[in-house]
Amino acid sequence: MSFALPADLIVSVSGIRGIVGESLTPEAVLAFAQALGTFFEGQPVVLGRDSRPSGEMLGDLVAAGLASAGCDVHDLGICPTPSVGVVIQHLRTAGGIQVTASHNPSPYIGLKLFGPDGAVFAPVMGQRFLEKMRGGGIRRADHEHVGHRLRHDLLLDEAEDHYFDYADVHQDLVVRAVDLPALRRRRFRVVVDANHGAGGYLAERLLHKLGCEVELLGDTPDGQFAHLPEPTEENLRGVCPLVAQAKADVGFALDPDADRLAIIDDTGRYIGEELTVALAALQRRSRQPGPVVINMSSSRVTEDVAGRLGCTCHRSPVGEANVVEYMRAVGAVLGGEGNGGVIDPRIGWVRDPFIGMALVLSLLAERERPLSAIVDGLPRYVILKDKLTLDRGALPALYDALRRHWPTAQVNEADGLRLAGDDWWLHARPSNTEPIVRLIVEAPVMERAADLLAAARRLAS
Repeated sequence: MSFALPADLIVSVSGIRGIVGESLTPEAVLAFAQALGTFFEGQPVVLGRDSRPSGEMLGDLVAAGLASAGCDVHDLGICPTPSVGVVIQHLRTAGGIQVTASHNPSPYIGLKLFGPDGAVFAPVMGQRFLEKMRGGGIRRADHEHVGHRLRHDLLLDEAEDHYFDYADVHQDLVVRAVDLPALRRRRFRVVVDANHGAGGYLAERLLHKLGCEVELLGDTPDGQFAHLPEPTEENLRGVCPLVAQAKADVGFALDPDADRLAIIDDTGRYIGEELTVALAALQRRSRQPGPVVINMSSSRVTEDVAGRLGCTCHRSPVGEANVVEYMRAVGAVLGGEGNGGVIDPRIGWVRDPFIGMALVLSLLAERERPLSAIVDGLPRYVILKDKLTLDRGALPALYDALRRHWPTAQVNEADGLRLAGDDWWLHARPSNTEPIVRLIVEAPVMERAADLLAAARRLAS
């Protein structure tokens, strides 16, 4: 039996995403879960979901599909995406799946796949799964060997024999990675915007453990987002002033599945997601030497910070799985992406805002300076992004035109085309799901960044 997924469903090596009731149908979710259970050969799997109202229904379908292939399903209920990766390693399961659409608007939801190492499916593994799924043939367990659904949902009675709190497991790893007494002495005041997503429970627990006074916004994980879910400056305009009003040392904002971290400083200024990894690297590299890995579209602030500390900063193709692969290859102590995703191997191989919070607070404790002052001491750059409708067949001509226009730039062709000068870079990369090319540029000032983007657009026309 082969699987006919809806044509407008977004399918990638790391999972699927679509609109509930349209491209993402119950039939597609069930078939996908059956195929995944077959791919995992009926071994135990971890299941989680973000707080979107559709997640419960889709989680039931995923659990049924996995169980029909013989997989025992460790169901965490509503939980952060990185916690799924942490629990996979803790329970040593065959892999996991998170029902989420990350920062996308409410109508969207999807399935994100994890391997046995707790990392999002690497491209090779994801391709193997897609080929097996499209090739047909599913595992059907008989009545004696169907899988069991073991619920660890926080809403259940903790007296259940199989129950454990995912937050205990995740929190303990983060706490062991920092100087707890030093943090507890500072008693930082922190505002957290969970925006009714999956991250509020763990964030509040962890920060209290670190000795912080916490004001949690959007604490109920019901998916009724108080503002658009992506933690951008525009979407957080109502949150930023609250940090200054609370006289907080820092504000942290999460996306719905809590794998991205945006930062607001003590003055209520939006620091954003691009600086999250840079600040984490500033603290991490001061304690342990080793390489840092970011993707090709991330700000060069992290690169500059690494250079100041005398360590190497590598750039991988865009995508969490690609960053993780590169981190392993070079033995990195930290990695991440410009969307606020910190990856610390001591915790797991997933973008994790909770270790990000702990590292930023550790930096404040060590420097004994306000976050605003630390940020003001970092290099400043402006990133601009755009996208153009362009057929893949036209890409070679575009890349050639870009190289000829900037003949002295450093060239990287591992992910589209990236050109870099002394204080600027330009990245042109095709979408995997749409006939578009994304253009990202960075320069020290807005005028220079705008000129770079305008030149790239002219060359693409």
